[in-house]
Amino acid sequence: MNHQSNHESTSMPQNPKYRWFVVAMLWTIAFFNYADRQAIFSVFPLLAEEFDLSLVQRGWLGSSFALVYGLGAPFAGWVVDRVTRKSAILWGLHVWSIICMATALSKNFTHLLFYRAAEGLGETFYFPASMSMISDYHGKETRSRAMGFHQTSVYIGTIAGGFFAGWIGQVHGWRWSFIVFGGMGVLLGVVLHKFLVEPSRGAAELADAGVSEKQHKEQRLSLGDFIRLIRTTPTVLILMLAFMSANFVAMVLLTWMPSYLTEKFNMNLAMSGLTATLYVQLASMAASPLGGYFADIMRRYTPGGRMLVQAIGLFCGAPFVILCGMTQSVFWLIIALTFWGFFKGLYDANIFASVFDVVRPEARGTAAGFMNMIGWLGGGGTAPIIIGYTAESWGLGPSIAMASGVYIFAAVLLVIGMVFFVKKDAENMQMALRKEATA
Repeated sequence: MNHQSNHESTSMPQNPKYRWFVVAMLWTIAFFNYADRQAIFSVFPLLAEEFDLSLVQRGWLGSSFALVYGLGAPFAGWVVDRVTRKSAILWGLHVWSIICMATALSKNFTHLLFYRAAEGLGETFYFPASMSMISDYHGKETRSRAMGFHQTSVYIGTIAGGFFAGWIGQVHGWRWSFIVFGGMGVLLGVVLHKFLVEPSRGAAELADAGVSEKQHKEQRLSLGDFIRLIRTTPTVLILMLAFMSANFVAMVLLTWMPSYLTEKFNMNLAMSGLTATLYVQLASMAASPLGGYFADIMRRYTPGGRMLVQAIGLFCGAPFVILCGMTQSVFWLIIALTFWGFFKGLYDANIFASVFDVVRPEARGTAAGFMNMIGWLGGGGTAPIIIGYTAESWGLGPSIAMASGVYIFAAVLLVIGMVFFVKKDAENMQMALRKEATA
């Protein structure tokens, strides 16, 4: 391990309410993170018409973002653990927003593919940096609630990206969808530069462990050290595989549901974009803070409390994934999307909070980066392509329904981790922090 000074940290604000103000500021950034990435799916029919895109080509547009996002995630996490999270967050916002605007310059499928992939590289820094920052402002007593509230931005951003991109594209042409969302992101970055404060790294976790910041000798884990940490912490491996599986199902929804609604129920672009996102995301937005609240309570009684809430979400969500793909009724489709979204929110609230229970503060950016790599390469990067191929043979509905099996697999993994591994891994992390303080 290499020791480094805490040169990137600044004094944490004394106002106890500021830690929630931080979550609110990051919420607005995450809103544009997801609005920008969702916008393209609502204008798929316009892109397909102008550039004569096949289902497989549209699948590649969805996967190109996920593949680059995932490939860049470990590097992004490694960087986040070595620079100010504030800089990583705000520079990332500027970069992906400018790339989003540049997408309007596309003249063919190759251009679309390039800009879509490049946007993934810009956005990959955000979650490792923001989750690491939130974990320094919020300890184990409030971490799931803070991250659960932050997660609601994902749902609102997806709704806004889905609806407004479809509406703008329908009225003004698809290029203006990207110009508007990208331009607003650039302005947001300029405003938040003044208000976002970099916290002392590991402050909340050290307080939970009874270790003062003065006692703490801040460390940076080399890549080899981090790989050894992962290899000897089974809970992290399980959480990564579960996230990969859950993200597979989420990308099926985000990528293909607007097209599915247009083709099966003859909805226009704005309505299909809205329907595909509104019910799922509003239900998830309601469930995510609830999932965070219950996970914080359960964590007081058992180290696997957050994983329990996640497993419940995936087990209960699977039947509604099937219903989405098989129903012939718009009414039952809306019911299925709503319950799918609700149980998805229970899982999502604890994605990073669960892994941070067993990973020490100095490695959390890297851990989040590796989580995103596994989740987006193995799950998000494959889902649009696999569903694109299966849909050509069996149709979109049955292909969507089959994704429910991936949810069940992820839930079983979480139960195994909760029963056999998380208690020991959480104790090992706390012992390491205390041992360091007394060294």
